Amino acid sequence: MRIILLGAAAGGGLPQWNCGCSNCDAARAGRIPAMSQSSIAVSADGESWAILNASPDIRQQLAATPALHPTGLRQLPLRSVLLTNGDIDHVAGLLTLRESQPFELFATQAIHDALAANPMLGAVRADLVPRLAVALDRPVELAPGLQATLFAVPGKVPLYQEGEVVETGLLGETTVGVELTAKGRRALYIPGCAEMPGWLKDRIAGADALLFDGTLWSDDEMIRMGLGAKTGRRMGHMPVSETLEMLEDIDVDRRVLVHLNNSNPLCDPESPEAAEAGAKGWHVGRDGMEIEL
Repeated sequence: MRIILLGAAAGGGLPQWNCGCSNCDAARAGRIPAMSQSSIAVSADGESWAILNASPDIRQQLAATPALHPTGLRQLPLRSVLLTNGDIDHVAGLLTLRESQPFELFATQAIHDALAANPMLGAVRADLVPRLAVALDRPVELAPGLQATLFAVPGKVPLYQEGEVVETGLLGETTVGVELTAKGRRALYIPGCAEMPGWLKDRIAGADALLFDGTLWSDDEMIRMGLGAKTGRRMGHMPVSETLEMLEDIDVDRRVLVHLNNSNPLCDPESPEAAEAGAKGWHVGRDGMEIEL
């Protein structure tokens, strides 16, 4: 199995267009790596590919990834797109993929319903891009030799669906993790997760690779920095500082933090937090990073 991180940042990317925090300023100046918004590409044979989450930056991500370049006039090695939730930073890229290009679009029925409520997404022609509803805990084939099983993880509905009361530990079809299998290898992709219950830790154990939610280092990070009024958990993300502790002894060969917010000190490779994560066996995801299993 081959995994390419197309984008490692959370919504807004790094630098975020309207943010003057120290990380964004450093990325603009080239002092730390810039990052586009969260998405990965996966293949079992290096020829047919699936993309997990279509970020708003998908056009530049595809251009920067030779494995996904066209192989003919309108021929592409892209076979499918799978969505892990309906967040804007994971679905807005579908509008870029409207150029009469056939592929299969996989998601839970709840996510498909959220997309269907937006008339703009009708531009992604259903006759070329069939909407395939995926039941939880039932494997589907994303590309030749590559299977995916979706499973519920604690999270919340997308921001545009929030009401007066928001349940941030919701279990259902709105926020899912993905278990990828190919040729006896197993990888888990969980870019959004609000809690780490025991059953989820058990499911992660023994994986060849884990790509996990790295949005914020600390729960009140954005509040302390003056960048927002919500905690990480209110946004549906558990803090990395707790993730490192809770998964410290778990048996996983390769551990990668993805979906990093621009406020996260992990964005700076020289930060003490990056050193701490590295000492505990974690890699900080970067655009273009490849994992071969």
